[in-house]
Amino acid sequence: MKRRIYLDTSVISHLEEPREPAKMADTLELWKLLENGMYEVVLSDVVFDELKKCEEPKKGLLADYLDNISYEVVPANKETVTLAEKFIDFGILKEKDFNDCRHIAAALVSNCDIIVSWNFHHMVNIKTIEGVRKIATTGGFVDIMIYAPSSLI
Repeated sequence: MKRRIYLDTSVISHLEEPREPAKMADTLELWKLLENGMYEVVLSDVVFDELKKCEEPKKGLLADYLDNISYEVVPANKETVTLAEKFIDFGILKEKDFNDCRHIAAALVSNCDIIVSWNFHHMVNIKTIEGVRKIATTGGFVDIMIYAPSSLI
């Protein structure tokens, strides 16, 4: 059975990030696995909203990468927004980090096994991982893991 992984925007944006060659190399290696169907990929509308803010030619290049993989899109709805607000209410993240909360909520609602992110400040850190685990288990969601792309290659 394939693992379901949620990719936040930081992963996709590092496909074209020459200022961070190590992260870019790991992301490109992960992308090869995604192109070969090793994981079931989940994205949310938040990812696409954030990618719209990229400038060309990067925006077009990232769209080309996305055309090469299969993925499911989770739209924002009452359940994802309510769940995202819990991460703020419980002090896991701050109001200004609401999009990060929405990424996590989309991953939980869509029954992902893993959230993949390069965002060490807000997502791939012990405080967030433990907070998400508490909310996930009390809310009846799967025990989700949060990893950097290099952990999956």
